[in-house]
Amino acid sequence: MEGEDDVDMAAAADGLDWKFSQVFGERAAGEDVQEVDIISAIEFDKSGDLLATGDRGGRVVLFERTERTRPDDDRRHLEGMDCSSSRHPEFHYKTEFQSHEPEFDYLKSLEIEEKINQIRWCHAANGAMFLLSTNNKTIKCWKVQEKKIKKVCHMNIDPHTSNGWLTASKSNVPTISKPHTSIGGTIDEHSNCMNNTISLPSLHLPMVISHETNPVAKCRRTFAHAHDFNINSISNNSDGETFISADDLRINLWNLEINSQSFNIVDVKPANMEDLTEVITAAEFHPSHCHMLAYSSSKGSIRLLDLRQSALCDNHTKLLEEQMAPGSRSFFTDIIASISDIKFAKGGRHILSRDYMTLKLWDINMDSGPVATFQVHEYLRPKLCDMYENDSIFDKFDCCLRGDGQLAATGSYSNLFRIFGCSEGSTEETTLEATHDPMRRQIQTPSRFPRSPGTLPRVSRRDNSGIDINGSTYDFSTKLLHLAWHPNDNLIACAASNSLYMYYA
Repeated sequence: MEGEDDVDMAAAADGLDWKFSQVFGERAAGEDVQEVDIISAIEFDKSGDLLATGDRGGRVVLFERTERTRPDDDRRHLEGMDCSSSRHPEFHYKTEFQSHEPEFDYLKSLEIEEKINQIRWCHAANGAMFLLSTNNKTIKCWKVQEKKIKKVCHMNIDPHTSNGWLTASKSNVPTISKPHTSIGGTIDEHSNCMNNTISLPSLHLPMVISHETNPVAKCRRTFAHAHDFNINSISNNSDGETFISADDLRINLWNLEINSQSFNIVDVKPANMEDLTEVITAAEFHPSHCHMLAYSSSKGSIRLLDLRQSALCDNHTKLLEEQMAPGSRSFFTDIIASISDIKFAKGGRHILSRDYMTLKLWDINMDSGPVATFQVHEYLRPKLCDMYENDSIFDKFDCCLRGDGQLAATGSYSNLFRIFGCSEGSTEETTLEATHDPMRRQIQTPSRFPRSPGTLPRVSRRDNSGIDINGSTYDFSTKLLHLAWHPNDNLIACAASNSLYMYYA
């Protein structure tokens, strides 16, 4: 029965009709984009009601779901009932704040740019939202809370009238004589700004009322001076108390309440830097096991660590890597094998990884290789030399999984992003463009290799879509690097330069 349910879910996931939902910061035709406005990070919170983006100018922008999820909806969703809403999730602008400023390291004579590398949501508490944001060197914990704005109302003097004074009929308003100063004369004689009398209604005390609420962001803690190299990833632990930060050679463990010290749990720096052969590219905690985490390397491998084994986890508990076929290596093999992003599936058994050419799905219980490989832009392989010369081969693309782990998505060039089915028997493979008409670049995809029920064999899917092999129809200067999948709905948020697009199915 379980196998039949999986097949049914896979069939339901196939053939999704993706439609445009919203766009924020859309660029007009011919409009120049400022470098500081380019989006560099996207992240949904666990509930899916909040969305955060970071840009190269060090700003964090928060969006909130227009209709927040009701508790009844959550219960029905957990019970597995077919209660899909007729309306797709929509978001509105909530607030923004300056997270990081440009700095200068005088010891190393190095400029530290303000660009936000990653954003991670923390557990909410007491009606406040908490999130982590990081640039190359400094991590900050932010608290965003609704504050009531107080206003003074029911004044004796109407501020909207001329000169700030009330005019009233002399027949029903008493007249107040001008007070005298200590040196003689009246106030009028010294200020020359009043008439002989001031007309006021009956005097009363002003009132202070809470007129409206406004979200206010405050930096609670700053985690700094722990990385010699640029921070490439941060990840919250499921215990709600700790998080990790990773750079090229080290992974540090932090407590959210303590910013004065961190624990170095991974250190791959060799005694002689000339012996360095690989670096850390991404790291992430297991979604439910607080003692387990994974990190990827520039050689295309993923290492699983168990914090219970030792304080310094230089020795991994499991190594996930794909063996190269003999004679298939080239100058670009190691470059394109470097993993730019990894994501645990919600259950924690599978890991999704993205390298330059492919998207791979791994089973942490199978160390013989990935269980599925999806070709993202195979048409680029003949152009790798050109991509190397213009540094495009070093672009780092994000990847994401739907909440149930049945679908995966990642970006490509020309503001395209691709969606693949990860479940058994799935034939989902869609190419969309970050525009108002996402299906206008839809391409025909080849047939898939079938999967037998109850197993998850290794599968390779090639993009033989009929696209020009020279890539002449693609713009390599526009690239969709960052995207995120809503945790509960078929909604994808993706960044095309300074614009945030959302699509639903």
